Amino acid sequence: MSAKFIVSIDLGGTNLRIALINLQYRIVRKQVMSTRNFSTKDKLTLAICAAIKNIIEAHNLRNKDILGVGLGLPGPIDVKRGLVHFLPNIPGWRKVYLKNKLEKMTGLSVFLDNDAKLMSLAEHRLGAARGFRNALCLTLGTGVGAGIIIEGELYRGRDNASAEIGHLPINEDGPKCNCGGTACLETYIGNNSIINKARKAFGPDVSLEELSRLAKHGSAKACAIWLNVAKHLGTALVGAVNLLNPECIVIGGGIAGAGKILFSRVREIISRQAMSVQAKGIKVLKAKLGNDAGLVGAAIMVKEGIS
Repeated sequence: MSAKFIVSIDLGGTNLRIALINLQYRIVRKQVMSTRNFSTKDKLTLAICAAIKNIIEAHNLRNKDILGVGLGLPGPIDVKRGLVHFLPNIPGWRKVYLKNKLEKMTGLSVFLDNDAKLMSLAEHRLGAARGFRNALCLTLGTGVGAGIIIEGELYRGRDNASAEIGHLPINEDGPKCNCGGTACLETYIGNNSIINKARKAFGPDVSLEELSRLAKHGSAKACAIWLNVAKHLGTALVGAVNLLNPECIVIGGGIAGAGKILFSRVREIISRQAMSVQAKGIKVLKAKLGNDAGLVGAAIMVKEGIS
């Protein structure tokens, strides 16, 4: 194998993150830019191509040195056809054949998948879910995504659209979601919902990190916000535990930074409300790979040739 590197891209509702990763999955270089700087899908696609070119040239590499490009996106993806069905939190992306477009523009092999599935792949191969045969991995941020590992393999479902736990309705009535649904988990515990509550309590400049810090220092208002998040998340996970009977649940993303107050309450709710057989012995773990999980998962996808 003459190629020595993989270009990994994690496209989120807020940021575009790109990394040059070697074949041992070590990140050699990483860049971040705001997706809000690009108002249309065409401008964002051009920015992705430019970022790929820049990160390769920054290390004096050529296309032959790159095994491929792995790209994680926050929405349902047709892996076989390289088709982005739509992105709930990034307007304008519907029925886009992104794989073919990027391959023509860059001259490189391109692999696409849902970002939460790639996070799950990374956590199972190299992170907190390593060694478990059956796992549910969640990434909690602007969106709420997940991936399911069954008997050591990523479960995709008929259309590669499985594990959309963020769009699991947790009430019969509730707020409308960007996906078109009603009362989806994401509308209660996505970043935007939490930040809106935090700003009402602490003012317009508060961040998720600050909210976590306030809770850890005993702020009753901050603790109440995080406990409410844990209640909704725990309720959804009770259903998931009863349905899937996993050995472990791995939670990552920015919201996982809340730490003990979130994890302790979620564990308590699962222990109290899930069926006794499924709840027994299940582990709720914090993701190990942090913000880099999606990038590492994209590299694993390229190296393993998953499609």
